[in-house]
Amino acid sequence: MAKESVGIALSGGVDSTVAACLLLEDGWDVTGFFMELAQPDLEHQRRRVTEIAARLGIELRRIDLRDDFHKSVIAYLREQYRLGLTPNPCVVCNREIKFGLLRRAMAAVGIKRMATGHYARIRRDNGLSLLKGVDGRKDQSYFLAALDPAQLDGLALPLGEYLKKDVFAMALARGFSGFSGESQDVCFLADGAVGDFLADQLGENDGPIMTKEGRELGRHHGLFRYTVGQRRGLGLPDATPWYVVRLDWKKNAVIVGKNDELFCAGLTTSPARWLRRPADFSGLFTTRIRSGHAGCLASIVADAADCLTIKFTESQRAVAPGQFAVIYHDDEVLGSAVIDAPLPC
Repeated sequence: MAKESVGIALSGGVDSTVAACLLLEDGWDVTGFFMELAQPDLEHQRRRVTEIAARLGIELRRIDLRDDFHKSVIAYLREQYRLGLTPNPCVVCNREIKFGLLRRAMAAVGIKRMATGHYARIRRDNGLSLLKGVDGRKDQSYFLAALDPAQLDGLALPLGEYLKKDVFAMALARGFSGFSGESQDVCFLADGAVGDFLADQLGENDGPIMTKEGRELGRHHGLFRYTVGQRRGLGLPDATPWYVVRLDWKKNAVIVGKNDELFCAGLTTSPARWLRRPADFSGLFTTRIRSGHAGCLASIVADAADCLTIKFTESQRAVAPGQFAVIYHDDEVLGSAVIDAPLPC
């Protein structure tokens, strides 16, 4: 019986390498696909992933998505920051590039199934569901929450049941080493200096740092250097710290306040994207307001356009417009929506 084919997004990192190992050991016919995006060390990554594919004994295909990455992900990042919002490029890249264009490149050569090294799980009983990964500290379900059900179909996530430390151990046991601890947050920047990158993209645009009452306390050098909840970099000495509480792009102003001004009762969103839309919204749901947020219980009301009003059972700190609110029921991702505005306490 012929082996079933699967394409794996192979980056040269420990996660995709071990995921490929597990697929091979499970009897799959694996082909590696390396995405050329805007990596600052692209040539090094090319060599690294070529070496790994050779050691795995699998074919490697390089897919040049650099133009598409700039047109979708970097353009999105630039526009969101220009409007004083806090984007999440990884969520958009997963939806548009990795599980969009790369998936289609696999299908174009006859490979219908896809795998990645994400720490999340797919459940196939009673329909397709996306679940948190077993490793709570590494869980990446938040970053996959904007996918649609068709993108889950035929998807394998071999690492969803494992802890990160066990994945490193499995790599070593199979003779693979030299991996860094984690991939960097902004894959297209060598040192993660988002502010400097955006200054080149958008230009320095000085403006006031002020209180909600309009009292100017200082000057900023671009809204893109700030996000809600930020304390560092304000340069505003006081008896108690100042924090960014809002970014007003129309006035080009950073609005600051004290810690208690960061708390809100809930939030509103743009239209939601559902993986599994609730049959009704009468209960409570867990909502994560950023990737590092543990989640909180909330009630949800959806309007006719599926825009959400989410009210927390306990007030939450530093809700940033532009980020994604991800809705869970237990471990299952139900859907996501872009945060429009916080609701005052």
